[in-house]
Amino acid sequence: MATEAGFDPRPPAAPTGRPVPELDPALVERWRSDGAELVDLLALVRQRLGGVAAFRLGPRPTVLVTDPPAVRHVLALHPDRYVKRSHRARLLIGDGVLAATGEAWKSQRRLLQSQFTGTGMRRYERRIAEAARVTAERWAAYARTGQPFDVGLEMRRFALDTIWRSLTGHPLDDGTERELGAVAAVVAAMPTLPADTAGARDAVAADLARIDAVAHHAIAAARGGEAGPDGPGLLHLLTGAAAEHPEYTDRLIRDELITLLVAGHETTATTLTWLYLLLDQHPAAREEALAAGAPGSADRRRAVQALVHETLRLYPSAWILPRHAVEADELAGHAVEAGFDVVVCPYLTHRDPELWPDPERFDPRRFTSPDGRPTHPGAYLPFGIGPRACLGLRFALRESTVLLEHLLPAHVPVFRSVPAKAAYSITVRPDGPTPATLG
Repeated sequence: MATEAGFDPRPPAAPTGRPVPELDPALVERWRSDGAELVDLLALVRQRLGGVAAFRLGPRPTVLVTDPPAVRHVLALHPDRYVKRSHRARLLIGDGVLAATGEAWKSQRRLLQSQFTGTGMRRYERRIAEAARVTAERWAAYARTGQPFDVGLEMRRFALDTIWRSLTGHPLDDGTERELGAVAAVVAAMPTLPADTAGARDAVAADLARIDAVAHHAIAAARGGEAGPDGPGLLHLLTGAAAEHPEYTDRLIRDELITLLVAGHETTATTLTWLYLLLDQHPAAREEALAAGAPGSADRRRAVQALVHETLRLYPSAWILPRHAVEADELAGHAVEAGFDVVVCPYLTHRDPELWPDPERFDPRRFTSPDGRPTHPGAYLPFGIGPRACLGLRFALRESTVLLEHLLPAHVPVFRSVPAKAAYSITVRPDGPTPATLG
């Protein structure tokens, strides 16, 4: 039997079950010639063949999984059979917890996990609230002056401030914010980078150097015992870990720091940007959330969280989750051979009309009505499920809710233009600027 740490030398077991239905190669070639997005091919596979189906971009088939029981089988029940091989953002995040595998991943996740439990989250409450307050003050100034601003950039600024305070104990200063703009530049460039690692690295070398300089300065400050106004942050935990865990070299600490930066602000900023674009199209959803209860009440908070959850349904933080079958398995009655690539696609699961009636409609009441959403654990997974689900789920939901509780009652952005489409990269993001004024 193969494991994530390596391969057993014995011959692999033969898979059982019927063959996975495979999309006609002529349709794949038509997709190639049209220059369409990968998501379009995946949608075609699901539409033609169902929730467990295959397509071929190379010599071996890739299995697309969108059916909830099969999603749960792959991600939650048998993660030892379906493993991560390499993260798409490895160029940026190195061997951080998102990209790590095997025993290294288990050790790194164990160290970080306690920081994101209900108890662990308490240490970040003040930092999240302070970042939200600063953003609210900035928006109040925009409202007074009529100054135009970009909603997406504002959401990125808030999320970056929040994670930087949580990592270092310091508020985000202008210089650090400017240099960490290189993170967004690398993420945006990834779909068009050369296939070979050296070529890709050369293409974004200047941005990576800026990111490394910020990381090394922050690590040196943490090693020197420097704590911010809110006390030590997650980075101090990582530098302290080196005393008992020699694998926590400066390089691994750098990789973990950048991983937390990327995961801790890119996804939240994108979700909040989508939310404001959706509210622009559905203004009644904002009014319903505010009418659900008094400011600070549990009812208001649940209604605001429903806005976030419905946005994540339409634009999940992890829109695609690649895995690799390291041993033969039977998946939903189909034979999956060792060596097959497997793709779980929350984006398509969340838009399945058999699970979500009228799935393209933005309706936060799905998450406040008793029967508004499917109950199967594989039907809603914006952060994944199973042992490799996103560590920062609680953190992301909390910071999004706190910011919206500050901004929604006071401000309604009036967009001067909106992006015409989505860009599918590490996240699903609006493909263009989002200029607005405050009405």
